[in-house]
Amino acid sequence: LKSNPSNNEEKEAQTQLTKSDELQRLHSQALSAYQQEDYEAAISLLDEILAVCVWDAELRELRAECYIKEGEPSKAISDLKAAAKLKNDNTEAFYKISRIYYQLGDHELSLSEVRECLKLDQDHKQCFTLYKQVKKLNKQIESAEEFIREGRYEDAISKYETVMKTEPEVPIYSTRAKERICHCLSKNQQATEAIKLCTEVLQLEPTNVNALKDRAEAYLLEDMYEE
Repeated sequence: LKSNPSNNEEKEAQTQLTKSDELQRLHSQALSAYQQEDYEAAISLLDEILAVCVWDAELRELRAECYIKEGEPSKAISDLKAAAKLKNDNTEAFYKISRIYYQLGDHELSLSEVRECLKLDQDHKQCFTLYKQVKKLNKQIESAEEFIREGRYEDAISKYETVMKTEPEVPIYSTRAKERICHCLSKNQQATEAIKLCTEVLQLEPTNVNALKDRAEAYLLEDMYEE
């Protein structure tokens, strides 16, 4: 304004000042909502701020935290990916993305994201610990799938039992392992065991197509045509 004190400039400056005051107020409210664990309200306020402050990495990270708490991991990933691009050497964002993918059962994407973190900082403790775990699990699953392709069903079953021991905390890996073991049992003509295990999977995931097909194959082996 001092360099160019025209009416238009003054109006523009006043508008921007008013807007920035408003955004600061929304920001305080968003932080307060987050601290009070009202994540839905915090997201709504952060949406308003981010519509204007599109390039704010920290606000995106905060909204991602809210999405995680609200059980919306894919939206959290989207914000964290933006934050990883907006802030240099954002190892924390890559670590969080990798953790979310891991919890969702997507071990391959988890591995690729945690590698990005280690490219930025090879001594990052959390990323290195996660990397070792995901790499180990990934290798076991790949090895089990290779056995299935080769028709070595006993070996595949044994390998998937190892997968369940490697990751007992995240339920999706046990469910996937049981689904694949059921497939192997069915292919190996072990109908009774296959039916039992597929039924376990279907109690957790009633619309699991693979488990339904494999159980159907097992029922055929037992001449249980109605089932």
